[in-house]
Amino acid sequence: MNRKFNDQELARRKKLQKLVQTGLNPYAIEKFERTHNSKSFKEQYNKFNKEELHENKDVIKIAGRVLALRQTFGTISDFYGTTQFYINKKTFDPNNFNIFKNLLDLGDIIGIEGTPMKTNTGELTVKVKSFVILTKSLTPLPEKFHGLQDEEIRARKRYVDLIVNRDSLNVFVQRTKIINILREYLNKDGWLEVETPILSSILGGAAARPFITHHNVLDRDYYLRIATELPLKRLIVGGFEKVYEIGHIFRNEGMDTIHNPEFTSIEAYQAYGNLDDMMILVENMFKHIAKEIGKTELTYKNVKINFVKPFKRISMVDFIKQETKIDFDKVETNKEAIKLAKEHHIELLPHQMTKGHIINAFFEKYCEHKCQQPIFITGHPVDISPLAKKDPKDPTKTRRFELFICGKEFANAFSELNDPIDQLERFKEQIKEKNLGNDEANEIDMDFVNALEYGLPPTGGIGIGIDRLVMLFTNQESIRNVLLFPHMKDK
Repeated sequence: MNRKFNDQELARRKKLQKLVQTGLNPYAIEKFERTHNSKSFKEQYNKFNKEELHENKDVIKIAGRVLALRQTFGTISDFYGTTQFYINKKTFDPNNFNIFKNLLDLGDIIGIEGTPMKTNTGELTVKVKSFVILTKSLTPLPEKFHGLQDEEIRARKRYVDLIVNRDSLNVFVQRTKIINILREYLNKDGWLEVETPILSSILGGAAARPFITHHNVLDRDYYLRIATELPLKRLIVGGFEKVYEIGHIFRNEGMDTIHNPEFTSIEAYQAYGNLDDMMILVENMFKHIAKEIGKTELTYKNVKINFVKPFKRISMVDFIKQETKIDFDKVETNKEAIKLAKEHHIELLPHQMTKGHIINAFFEKYCEHKCQQPIFITGHPVDISPLAKKDPKDPTKTRRFELFICGKEFANAFSELNDPIDQLERFKEQIKEKNLGNDEANEIDMDFVNALEYGLPPTGGIGIGIDRLVMLFTNQESIRNVLLFPHMKDK
């Protein structure tokens, strides 16, 4: 493979050759013993003034990537922040100074040994006694003042984004903190974290198009899971009472600002609980996260979100009635519902010619975007909820809710369907939809039906999209910005 290098890249390779020729091959260095990182260095020495540090002879060994060079000053960066260093040409080894001036580039990773000092402006600095180039950077970093701003390049070359955009690195640190907060909250409340298979022989647990792979030994196709729901509910049948899983989900669908084919979710199931318990759980978790990261009121997409007030609740039908004056509780037939859809210019696919699907379509058109503050939407039609228990007050609806914030769904929960006869009928209806062109419909999972026949206790279950959760609490408008390595279209 023939590669073409620009002038800067060629110059860096020549500098590497000179380093190797002088016996200083940076790629041969295995380890650099550090006494400090940028954070611990500042914590230990910032409290001293210039005069006090002038007398300090502590040996500082610190390492990082060179982000700035100006005359005899420079800045290195590590995971915790940045550190300034200074070289006194009068007292510095001439050979080492020659390497500093002529062979060191921005982006190189260096190890420094020196003493602490403060400049005339009071900035804590390492006065360098010696340094070594630990890794030579052969590709220049983006230009300092403009950085790496192109969103697509940032996502494609996340490693460069993390080097030059400290805010981006902090988002991913915050992501880990948020996941840990969720995990600690559930663990303290008696939940047990488990793992379930990623490969599945049956498509189920959600409405989504799958990725398909082939198992060579068994000589059969498998799906990458589109949800963790069905295996987790099997565990409730088996005797576990409060289980959850944080894991990767795969859906072979479009990509946009809130969708990535591979994403992370948390699903949790509680025996002897119901929809109301899940409402309490999710509201408390969101408020707990907000409190732990110090953001009980935050701004997301220019909307101020309040996590102190109780979350609002409204049924899907009541919300539609509020926005359109149409009361779907009084619509008795599919024919009437189809007529209303046509009058309101709502296009329907062949499998959506039922009242339940049309209610959902009306909600998506007239209500979803108005869900700005946290709000629970309840009363989903049976047609679009194949795994939720029917509402005993109205068997056309289910005991289900979705949590919406800023017009987007953040959580989905049920009083879980535990009637095996009803569940099998729902699966059969899904097959009918699949035959009508719904490629997101569930398949019949007879092993799950059999599990229900052994007896699933009354159960509440919830699923939360981790990526959207992180977007919310870090004020990121694109899911790409909270995924270290998002899927990208080929150039």
